[in-house]
Amino acid sequence: MTESTVDIKGLRVAYDDFVALDLEELSLGRGAIGLLGPNGAGKSTLLRTILGFRRPRQGSVKLFGLEVSEHLLQIRQRIGYVPENDVTSPSSSAVSFVSYCGELCGMSRTDALQSTHQVLNYVGLGDERYRKIGTYSLGMRQRVKLAQALVHDPELVFLDEPTNGLDPKARLEMLRLIRELAHERGVTVVLSTHLLPDVEAICDEVVVIAAGKKRRQGRLEDLLAAANRRYEVGFVGDAEAVSRALDGAGFAARPGREGRLELELGEHRSPSDVVLAVREAGAELRHLGPVTQRLEEVFLAAVKEQEVARAGV
Repeated sequence: MTESTVDIKGLRVAYDDFVALDLEELSLGRGAIGLLGPNGAGKSTLLRTILGFRRPRQGSVKLFGLEVSEHLLQIRQRIGYVPENDVTSPSSSAVSFVSYCGELCGMSRTDALQSTHQVLNYVGLGDERYRKIGTYSLGMRQRVKLAQALVHDPELVFLDEPTNGLDPKARLEMLRLIRELAHERGVTVVLSTHLLPDVEAICDEVVVIAAGKKRRQGRLEDLLAAANRRYEVGFVGDAEAVSRALDGAGFAARPGREGRLELELGEHRSPSDVVLAVREAGAELRHLGPVTQRLEEVFLAAVKEQEVARAGV
């Protein structure tokens, strides 16, 4: 069983009368984890609560088995955080800013400075490390934020919308660094974003939050497989006859792409049932396979479920 890095139970966070988070349970393991949700879903509130910046109205938040409310300083020495907002100092050099962040995490000045040079080289800013941060591009400032999150060698890093506003080249570079952290350096990363392609490019596990509630959680490949019970049927023969045969067999067939039919296979049906229906219609089966499922469809279905639940439908 994978060791949990984050364990949440009965969490409720509110701003006055507005409940921003209502999570019965959430457990995060190791690896690359995507925290998905539309804007305003509660992702940033969740990160701030996990990091101890926001006190919940009720519930328990543990990191590495330690209660955040009781062991915050100890926990912060083991985690890094890349906030969405720009927290860098424009008048400081990258070296002075990142090394100062290292000291804030409990490192000695010597160790912080040595590690700063290493992480700035890692994020591609070694040649620019003595320039004032105010002269950096947005992509470079994002990499400074990543460097300060890594300077004390954390085992868990939270990133809040790290590619937001970046041009395509800077975005790909940031994704490469995050992917390398998780898959080659063994750092657990929690990527909070509304950009589905970023999650698909990096993450092994996905959590979908909508209106402050968890709607989906699981390995990316499992979520796509579980949601993907739609099949497409390609054949040579009378389309109306095939459609009637499939309907008669209990499949609600509808027009699909490239002249094919689409249907829901159902939990207790198998592809052989579809093959039999097509043959009974006198048609020649040419193709039978799952419709390619995208994370976008899983995400939209989860958000819609929450909207329906809130409306009481």
